[in-house]
This record gives sequence, C-alpha cells and structure tokens, in this order.
Amino acid sequence: MLDGLKHALTVRSFWIYQFVSFIGMGVFNGVTTWVENIIRPRGFTPTEAGTLGALMLIGGVLGAVIIPPFSDARRHIQRADRAIRAGFGGVCFHHGSAQSAGRLFHTGADAGNRPAGRQRGAHHPDERFVEERMTPEKLILALDHGTSGMKVALITISGEVLGWESEPVRLILTPDGGAEQDPNEWWAAFLSAAGRLIKRMPDAGRNVSAICCSTQGEGTVAVDKTGQALGNAILWMDMRGAPHLRRQLGGGIELDGANILKVLKFVSLTGGMPSMTGKDPAAHMLFIRETRPEVYERAHKFLNVLDYMNLRLTGRFAATFDSIVTSWVTDNRRPDAVRYDNGLVSTLGLDAAKLPEIVPCTEVLGTLLKDVADTLGLSPDVKVVAGAIDNTAAAIGAGTVENFQPHLYIGTSSWIAAHVPFKKTDVLSSMASIPCALPGRYLLTALQATAGGNLTFLRDNIIYHKDELLQEADVPDIFKFLDQIAVRVPAGANGVLYTPWIWGERAPVDDRTLRAGLYNLSLHNTRADIIRAFLEGIAFNTRWLLKPVENFLGRDVKSINIVGGGAQSDVWCQVFADVLNVEIKQVADPIYANARGAAWIAAAGLGEIKFEEIAGLVQFRQVYQPDGKNRAIYDARFEVFQQVYKQMKGIYRKLNG
Repeated sequence: MLDGLKHALTVRSFWIYQFVSFIGMGVFNGVTTWVENIIRPRGFTPTEAGTLGALMLIGGVLGAVIIPPFSDARRHIQRADRAIRAGFGGVCFHHGSAQSAGRLFHTGADAGNRPAGRQRGAHHPDERFVEERMTPEKLILALDHGTSGMKVALITISGEVLGWESEPVRLILTPDGGAEQDPNEWWAAFLSAAGRLIKRMPDAGRNVSAICCSTQGEGTVAVDKTGQALGNAILWMDMRGAPHLRRQLGGGIELDGANILKVLKFVSLTGGMPSMTGKDPAAHMLFIRETRPEVYERAHKFLNVLDYMNLRLTGRFAATFDSIVTSWVTDNRRPDAVRYDNGLVSTLGLDAAKLPEIVPCTEVLGTLLKDVADTLGLSPDVKVVAGAIDNTAAAIGAGTVENFQPHLYIGTSSWIAAHVPFKKTDVLSSMASIPCALPGRYLLTALQATAGGNLTFLRDNIIYHKDELLQEADVPDIFKFLDQIAVRVPAGANGVLYTPWIWGERAPVDDRTLRAGLYNLSLHNTRADIIRAFLEGIAFNTRWLLKPVENFLGRDVKSINIVGGGAQSDVWCQVFADVLNVEIKQVADPIYANARGAAWIAAAGLGEIKFEEIAGLVQFRQVYQPDGKNRAIYDARFEVFQQVYKQMKGIYRKLNG
C-alpha cells in the first residue's frame, strides 16, 4: 500500500482528487456548521455540538485524502492481476531493440516496434509501476535447435518471450551424398547464444527455473561412455543408409523394398516403419555399422539430437517418447508407456545395449551440470526438462492442443501436424500418429522434406551466390525483399510453376529421387515471377498433403495455425490461404513457436501449468481468409502440379536412382 500511496502522489489523478476534495471540504464544512446549528437546539452544549461537527469534518478530510490513493493502488493491483491471468508476464524484451537494452521491464515506449495486431505484453502505462515491484514470474531457458542454427530464448511460464539470441551452425554436405553437422558446434553455439543472452539480461537469468530443448529430429549421434561424440551427427536429410536398410529388411514379398511381414510388424507396434529413403536413425545406425565398424563398436549409445543436448546439460543418456520413435524399435501402442521391443531391435540388426533409456517429454532429467551452470552464470539448481523434437514442440507452441486441430510449420522443412486420440497409420501417404508430449495422445505428423530450404537455396545459390557475377560482401535481409517483390506478381506467377522437391520428398509420397524444377519459363518472365512461383510451389506441395491429412483425421480442415520462420511473411500466409482454401491463423511471433512450445513443456513438467490451458495463452497476429478471385487459377495450377509429378517421377528415378 505504501507503494500505491507513493505512486498516487506522482500521478495526475491524485491532484484531480485533491482539487475535488478541496471543494468538497468547503461544502462539507458548511454542512457541518449547519448540522451543529441543528444539534444545539436538541440539548447539546455548544462544546458538544462543536466537537461532533469537528469529528465529522476530520472524517471528511480523511475520507477525501486517504481513500482515493488507497483505492487507486487497489485498482492498479487488480488490473495487473487481470493482465497476468490473461497471460501477460508483465515484462517485455525485444532482441536487438535499442530501447530495451539493459532494461528488464516493459514501459510501453517500444510497443510500437511490434507488428500490427494484438500487442503481446502491451499494458496501460499506469500499470507498470505495480508490475515492476511484483515477484518476477518464473522463467524457462528454451532452446530451439534447428538445422540452420541455435536459438536460445528466455520465456515466462505464460509464454512471453523476454529476449533471445541465435548462433548459426554449419551444414556439411559430403561428396557421397551425406548431410552432417558437428555436435560440438551445436554445444558451442548453445553456450555462445545462451551466454550472451544471460549476460545481457542478468536479472532475468537469476529467475530461470528450468532449461528445455526443442531440436531437429531424425538425427543420429554416436557417443562413448564419457558422452563424447565419436564423429559428426548424421542428419535427417542424409540418405546414405538406404541401401543398408534395404539389405536388412528386404527379402520375400516386398513393399517398397521391405519384406511385407516385417512391414506389418513395424506398423502394428510403432505405427510406422523405417523410411526406405534412409533418412531415419534406423538407417543411420546401419550406415555406421556397415561403413564405420570401429565407431559402431566404440559407441556406448546412439542418441537423437535432443538426447545429445540433454546429455550435455545433465550427463544422463536418455531419449524421449517422441525422439526415439524414428529409430523404429519401440512398442507405441500405449502412448504413456513407450518401451523397446526386442523383436524390432533384432529385425534391424541393432545392439539393444546401445539404445538409451526412454522418458516422457515432461520428465525432469535432473539439474544442470555444475560446470555448465558456472559457465552460463546460472544456479546449479536449475532443472532440465526432457523436452521434445521440433514438430512435437511446435504443436504445443502453436496452441493446437485440442484433438484434430492442425498447425502448419514452415521452416527449412515443413509439416502439417495435429493431435489425435488414436494410433493410426496411412502407409500409402507415409503418415502415422506417433507418441508426443501430451499425455494419452498421439501426434499425426505429415512431414515434407524442404520448404523454406528452397528459399535459402534461391538466396544462396541463385540470387546471392558468391562467384564472379556477384562481388558484394554482405547479403541483405533477402527474405523481406522477396516478400515485397512477390506481392507485385499476380496469382499464378504469370505462368511459372515450381516443384519444391529439392531434396526428395517424404509425404504424401516417399521418394528420395524427386528433384525441384521450374516449369513454363519464357522470355516474358522476370525474377519476380520466379520468386512468386517458389512461394506458390511450396503451397501447392502443402495442398498435395492436405487431402491425405483430412482423410487421416476423418474430417475437413477449416482452419490452420501457421508457425515457423516462413509464417512471418504476410504474402506467403495469404498464398497458403488461397491455395489451400482454408483460414490461416498467423500465430504472433511465429518464429518462436518451437521455443515457446519447449517452455510450456517445461512448465507442465514442473507443474506450473496444464496443457489444456495453453490454447488460452496463444495470441494471433492476423487471420487470412481465402480470396475467392484466385480460386480458379490456383485449382488449375494445382492440377498441373500433380501432373508434373506423375510424368516426371520416372525421369527423376532414372536420373537420381
């Protein structure tokens, strides 16, 4: 209350109250004198009547002076409480914002830097004094580790991103068709980004209660007993294990190169089967076994990307319900009790002793290792929650926690995912529902190989490729310019069509030989047409996937929450709405969806929130409705898109098989 009284003396509303009270005192004094004149004829002495009038006068003064500040303070406390219950953490910090550097609490001055739409963390200016003095909300240090780099964010339990830092990570493409990264570079990138963030926000760093990761999936790291990586990580794009997988699973009557009886066994227990493209950890481990036998022999455990990061944080060798799935060695029929199946391990020819223990995504693995805590300036009591791979975390961060509610993620790769209450497999469309972070539920994930990766290719290899044709040292924020250019081109890209299979495809067809292509170019077309065609081609590919998703869910999709780096583009969001003919809801700050999902998984693991509360915490920047005037042209282009696949798949198989 003293804070409220101090604040009241500095705000304009106090002096308005005092002016009114001054006038009121004069009126009240007159009334008191009138009352005294009434009382005296009723037997009171002049002293008694004067005393009673004086008491009434003092009461009037106290009421006029004391009650307004107290009620003012109480009103602000109630406002702040309502804000917190609505999901506003009372703090806001923007990465790279000059206004916010060195300052933890939001003052409202930099709210205009946010995109149009509902402002996360925007408060009435008079509310901030209460929030600055309130006990700080618990924070989660969340990792979003994608293929292109490491993002680290400080996020409140209610989902407010206070600050973030990022660090790029090299992608190593080998001459024999491999795709790798150095796990030590992952760790160095984490320490660098997290160190900068905590140094920049020391007050916030002291309130970190847990660390939780969201990472790229389908990667494989062989580690020894000390936790040291025995080589580079083999990534989800790597297809070198395909021939070894075919030899392991082939024979007899085959389906896509695998014995039909083995396929049925995999599907019945796991919900899916190893991708015969070789992109799963199942094939990665066989590749190591066959081509690097000394590494296989020395390997203590094979870990997914998430598992490796958790090992470095806690020293514990563990996989989560979702990170272990694509090793295809688990019985997933009970989503809350995922366990290894010895028969599947034997079918793949793997050593069961080299597989880590399995824990739920919300499991507290332990506390942060002391040397890591010391390096980052965090308490060694900070807990590490197991977390999830990217598609699981994005489903949480997108707010799609209800059954059958889909989200679309557009990053380097893309997917459509939705939680469902059942285990199911669609072999023909390469889709299945698999264990996830939500208790008792599965997550349908329909993954496509590359989405935003096509734009990165366009930027780095076509527009800003460093050769004799371009000597500039710096590459601008090209994606912002792509947006500005694409909006000037009409729907249909003036006839140019792009197929985005630049690294094969996984769904609705699982075909590693497919490749990207630009079709129908003429002398009349421009670079702007090609840019627009890239955006539309990825949307057509998503539409190709949407129908099998609707069949899987048993219902039409009317609305999709969109997240990921690509979701920052207003033009692309509208293209998706038009091509898919569904409502597209652009989640606010969509690039933070994975990190926010990791933070909420940690919050649930700590008992701070329940998963069903998350939908009420998510906010949307904008909602895009399909533009009817573009419907006919996009329907016609989509037919051609499908026809290109049918006519070109055989040629791609000859060229790349």
